Amino acid sequence: MKIWMILAASASVLTLGACEGMSPESRTVAGVAGGAAAGLITAEAFGADDDWRLIAALAGAAAGTLVAQNTATGNCAYARGDGTYYRAPCP
Repeated sequence: MKIWMILAASASVLTLGACEGMSPESRTVAGVAGGAAAGLITAEAFGADDDWRLIAALAGAAAGTLVAQNTATGNCAYARGDGTYYRAPCP
């Protein structure tokens, strides 16, 4: 069963590559949905309780939104190491 969860999480992450011709709003929606699904699947794989499943889904949705927005603009955020960040083109 855990293999099934890992495969489903991998598939949801790979779907972000299909956002090439989408509008920025559509990318954000796809990022939220994909991130939330990946977070929920990961929580399920680790056998988390309901509270942690909700937290994982919310964290996944936030991460998915950031990834979708970064791919739309071509800019990524990089940590300086002192707690601050800067934006530069993604590699």
